[in-house]
Amino acid sequence: MKIYHNSEDLEGVRIGFVMTGSFCTFAQAFAQAEYLVSCGAELIPVMSWNASEISTRFGTAAEQCERLENIANRKIIRTIEDAEPIGPKNMTDVMLVEPCTSNTAAKLALSITDSPATMAVKSHLRGQKPVVLAIASNDSLAGSMKHLGLLFHTKYYYFVPIRQDDPEKKPSSLVADFSRTTDTIRSALQGKQLQPVLI
Repeated sequence: MKIYHNSEDLEGVRIGFVMTGSFCTFAQAFAQAEYLVSCGAELIPVMSWNASEISTRFGTAAEQCERLENIANRKIIRTIEDAEPIGPKNMTDVMLVEPCTSNTAAKLALSITDSPATMAVKSHLRGQKPVVLAIASNDSLAGSMKHLGLLFHTKYYYFVPIRQDDPEKKPSSLVADFSRTTDTIRSALQGKQLQPVLI
């Protein structure tokens, strides 16, 4: 595994950039994608079916897909069959799922592969390389907590530091601090979890 000593340099690092359906955090995810590219990283964009097909008040599906493709300067991987070669072809150094919904986290914890997003992660993991999750879920401290617990103790998984985004109105909700994405990736590439993981 490569060790990255220059904290400002991700030149040539191939990052699988997977987006799942936490639509209210898409703007933050896009901002991080742009920053990763500015650091010299190459993005391989992947979207879950929901992320690429559902239009919401945060933007149409076509607009969201076009924005990610423009940032990455390549077409989005949108099917299971197109995601499967990621591992065999050694396409990625690290896989980032941002945002990562509780639905996707649960599937990853249970090794369920039924979407482009989960296939991308599974295929990448065959090379024993790091996967970084930026959690965004309204029930992270409720029904989804057991799955996050499993992932915290599963090798090769790392978390962008997490905080309660609205303890009064949404006491079970957790959202990653997206501004810590790049630092988390750098730590994960060295086999370390960025700390503190709970803000």
